[in-house]
Amino acid sequence: MSKKTVSLVLSSGGARGMAHIGAIEALEESGYEIVSIAGSSAGALIGGMYATGKLPKFKDWICNLDKIDVFSLMDFTISSRGFIKGDKVFGELKKLIADCQIEDLNIPFVCTAVEIPSGKEHVFRKGSLYAAIRASVSIPTVLTPAKIHGKEYIDGGILNPIPLSLLPKEKRGEIVLAVDLNGPKEAFVNLIEEKDKIILPPTISKLPNWMIDYQKKFSTYFSILEKDEKPKGMGFIDLMNYSFDILQDKFSELVLEKHQVDIIVEISRTQAKTLEFHRASEMIEIGKQKTLKAIAQFENESQKT
Repeated sequence: MSKKTVSLVLSSGGARGMAHIGAIEALEESGYEIVSIAGSSAGALIGGMYATGKLPKFKDWICNLDKIDVFSLMDFTISSRGFIKGDKVFGELKKLIADCQIEDLNIPFVCTAVEIPSGKEHVFRKGSLYAAIRASVSIPTVLTPAKIHGKEYIDGGILNPIPLSLLPKEKRGEIVLAVDLNGPKEAFVNLIEEKDKIILPPTISKLPNWMIDYQKKFSTYFSILEKDEKPKGMGFIDLMNYSFDILQDKFSELVLEKHQVDIIVEISRTQAKTLEFHRASEMIEIGKQKTLKAIAQFENESQKT
């Protein structure tokens, strides 16, 4: 019996994007074959890694990063266009998984970014995979714009957070599954099991001198990585990220109203902050649980009709 085929749409959402890995694992474990992928921002990263066939290798790497590792991958720059250059983390990714051409991938893959200053959406269907991903993940005020062949690009989630419109027409799955990382608060999941809790790194007083200096110099940015349970006012960066998340949330609602989706997996926008990549294992598990539940509901409803 042949597997049911799926066209997969992966939304933008920063570190919450690690939930996409769990969604993919749930699909495979449920006997589905992913035949095409469209991704935006974090969705472009995970979708691209899966299309290379090396997602398990990426998962192993990202799940072994703690907060200090994540911080050390941030090559800070004093710029009004973004405070992280992104060269360092993409350099590590290229060591882990070699770059390739999108058109050579075994699974049809597309991702989106926004060209500036024109504000037009640009869809990457060919060329360097990492160049396309770097363009798609360029969150305004966080990552500096990506430069490709003399043009600049920023995050695809600005115009198309759930790129249902970009699914490759040449290989459409029997069903369309979309993972929305900008879901409502009601979609929040609390993992109780001890094994799913992330171990926090040592306190700042135990860090090496060079990192203490970094912390002092970029204290505003470092606070983004700290999980502070106390109520506080938003700083500039927090406010910009919050505004960006809200825009993605509203755009996502509009996209889902316009396009037909067979299965929608909602991850709450409050599940993780933009740069909390140290919570990868937690987000993967949440994505997997949510997707397994969504698949089961879809299959039950299909049997009734």
